[in-house]
Amino acid sequence: MAKKATTKKNKDLHEKKGQELLNYYREMLLIRRFEEKAGQLYGMGLIGGFCHLYIGQEAVVVGMLATAKKDVDTIITSYRDHGHMLACGMDPNGVMAELTGRKTGYSKGKGGSMHMFSPEKKFFGGHGIVGAQVPLGTGLGFSHRYKKDGGINQTYFGDGAVNQGQVYEAFNMASLWKLPVIYIIENNKYGMGTAIERASSTTELYNRGIAHDIPGEQVNGMDVLAVKLAGEKAAKYCREGKGPFILEMLTYRYRGHSMSDPAKYRSKDEVTRMRKKSDPIDYCRHLLLKEKHTTENTLKDMDREIKEICTAAADYAKESPEPDPSELYCDVLIEN
Repeated sequence: MAKKATTKKNKDLHEKKGQELLNYYREMLLIRRFEEKAGQLYGMGLIGGFCHLYIGQEAVVVGMLATAKKDVDTIITSYRDHGHMLACGMDPNGVMAELTGRKTGYSKGKGGSMHMFSPEKKFFGGHGIVGAQVPLGTGLGFSHRYKKDGGINQTYFGDGAVNQGQVYEAFNMASLWKLPVIYIIENNKYGMGTAIERASSTTELYNRGIAHDIPGEQVNGMDVLAVKLAGEKAAKYCREGKGPFILEMLTYRYRGHSMSDPAKYRSKDEVTRMRKKSDPIDYCRHLLLKEKHTTENTLKDMDREIKEICTAAADYAKESPEPDPSELYCDVLIEN
């Protein structure tokens, strides 16, 4: 009898793990296919201004948001933000409509790629100024502490932003006041076109909080399960009132810094090698099939479904109206 109970328990755990892994795979694949479609629209001239794609870094935000309390935790990031929006549960139609400057977008077509928000999903941007989101995220952490709502903030920024002075002002304040903030450094090796070794005197970025007594950890940001495990540890630390935590995610972007970047500062061999060796979606797919959580046909059907979602989002954006010029000065301030 006890053996049957143990067998059933093991089976249930296997199924639960498989479902979680399948969910992570789907979320990462949605981000990948959405960004590919956004790149196409940019090439067609339907997206103006800057457009920074998240292709290659999907495991970071998917793994981290798997640890979040969706009803209370807040998220803030930089201009490479579409993946974070989708992982928060924002509607692909609304995100694509905003990218193309349409009235039905999340910022009514006036924010574009770098500046859209969803208070309902606890997503506070997208910010175009390098490093500006770090003090803002620290302020969101202060809000959680002040309200005593049990929430924490996840602040995302890159290896280029980590050398900004405002980052260390924020670190100091967060540590001093024991604010519940996880600082997530998405180290994709290049700040615009400059390799990290040429821009930072110390390249182990998780140690950047030592002077402020903030613990840190370096994580394989191409492995969604490793990200989730580290995220759980950091979240526990913050929720216990111990203050902020730094996670350096070692990741990689396959495209240029933005769509206008030819990325001549690195070889094609380097990009190909990273895709072949460390792609986060391929690795997750490998685990799903190896552990018999799903089948090739199921994954093919999922890919087909997600491509349809992204195509529908593009069609929705193209068919949506542009904002009327009379709305130029609307929604500049918010009244509470």
